[in-house]
Amino acid sequence: MTMLRIFLPRRWTAGETIVLPKAESRHVQVLRLQPGDGVVLFNGEDDCEWQAQIAHIGRAEVELRVGVALPRPGRELPLAVTLALGVPANERMDALVEKATELGAAVIQPLICDRSVLRLAGDRAEARQRHWAAVAASASEQCGRVRVPTLGVPTKLAAWLRALDASGETAPRWLLSLAPTATPVAELLRPEGTGPGLIVLSGPEGGLAPDEEASALREGFVPVSLGPRTLRADTAPLALLAWLGLAGRRSGS
Repeated sequence: MTMLRIFLPRRWTAGETIVLPKAESRHVQVLRLQPGDGVVLFNGEDDCEWQAQIAHIGRAEVELRVGVALPRPGRELPLAVTLALGVPANERMDALVEKATELGAAVIQPLICDRSVLRLAGDRAEARQRHWAAVAASASEQCGRVRVPTLGVPTKLAAWLRALDASGETAPRWLLSLAPTATPVAELLRPEGTGPGLIVLSGPEGGLAPDEEASALREGFVPVSLGPRTLRADTAPLALLAWLGLAGRRSGS
């Protein structure tokens, strides 16, 4: 039986006894785990898993005794990928966040574009960000990652592009595109890799509006093609992550 993996965004030391938060304690109880059973902890910061043992199960809380750290190299993509995504409709974003986490995204930035069906702002946008962050954490627990993607608050595309311009970020910028002049992704995935980071912009259903695409091109985004088929808005960025994962394995990263 695979040990339960628990993400806790904090630091600890070997031999320390910690109390799990309410939701994680409840999870342990639902699984009918017992004192002495082992679990695995990770904090998303040190690229390690920590062995731990259940020390005590109370009515509302569970205590763990932390054991040794086990480095887990190779669990992450060889480059930090930021996915900036036009939020898809019909609740597809939950599945997109889950699968993008499994495939190794480092940052997921939801975008509100001219052709977006779902409109989010203010408290609703912050609530969805918290929900998607929880989806990402759960996916990292399930798939064995030692990092959890950062989830941005849903932001209008124009505002995100302005912030990117002001940030001075120098990572390569790709725009997933159906244009016949777009560069095939295979030509960009060279054995030496693309560098330590990559920013990928992918539009919503119907793609980016012409003025949005023009703005992205002015900010240095290079149109990139994933092939001759038209992929859904929630499929294209996942296909790219799969490409990047395979390219990293072939190059020995």
